[in-house]
Amino acid sequence: MTEIKKNIFSGHESFQCRSLWLKKGYDFLNKGKSFNDNDAVVELGVGKNMVNSIRYWMRAFDLTDSEDNLTQFATLLLSDSGWDPFLEDEASLWLLHFHLVSKDYATTYNLIFNELRKSKIEFNKTNFLTFIKRKLETFGVTTPSENTLKLDFDIFVRLYLRSSIQATDKEEGSTGILTEIDLLRNFYRENVEYLTVDVTEKNSIPPELILYGILHQTGKDLSIDFAYIEQGYNSIGNIFAINKNGLVDKINAIVQQYPNEIVFSDHSGVKQLQFKTKDLDLYKVLDKYYSAIYAG
Repeated sequence: MTEIKKNIFSGHESFQCRSLWLKKGYDFLNKGKSFNDNDAVVELGVGKNMVNSIRYWMRAFDLTDSEDNLTQFATLLLSDSGWDPFLEDEASLWLLHFHLVSKDYATTYNLIFNELRKSKIEFNKTNFLTFIKRKLETFGVTTPSENTLKLDFDIFVRLYLRSSIQATDKEEGSTGILTEIDLLRNFYRENVEYLTVDVTEKNSIPPELILYGILHQTGKDLSIDFAYIEQGYNSIGNIFAINKNGLVDKINAIVQQYPNEIVFSDHSGVKQLQFKTKDLDLYKVLDKYYSAIYAG
């Protein structure tokens, strides 16, 4: 169990991130504006609380740093000449999900995908509250109020799970930005809503995004155990909830694309991903994917 270095369960102002907010926030900051500006409400076309929420989500998705400066990732994805400024490709949503969980600014997301969903395949709000309180107490971290935790859990659900109204109207304005990746499922037992994170082959995730995630998490390591890729903290397997067969298929596809740079070995049952060079650039990997999409 990884130690909590911070705990952020608020800041979203009770709003899940909506489809156009990130592009809107990017363009606003790219013009040299500040979320503290008096005209931010007018410039962004939302209420004051929503301005604060956009600011929070920009940080949570790794699009800004602690000083509200745009990150390189933000520019590559959301600039007018970027990979996918209006997030039209589903892979872009998976990419945002990856950054949301791995950055660990919004604590709930990191803990649910790395820990809670594995200790409880089916979980509800009560399970979440119990888990978080125990987790924070273990490391002597002050526990937020129960209402704060409940609201944060509700926002998590709204971000990923399409409501019945949204299911019939995909243009409904309050739709969470990550509902399209269909990662979270719900069902009711004795009038209590339970949630499960869908663990499958994840055919909708391109191999390039898997490679990007591996490079992002492991840096310049030349040899990476498959066990870590599958089950390590903040690993591809954990964040994307991808099963073993799906992960092996993705890695084999990666090796086919980069035969001179990457080898997937299996010695006596110990699988490893081995890089022949330290020069494989994670952003160029995604450039290759998006260039192929546009070319198609």
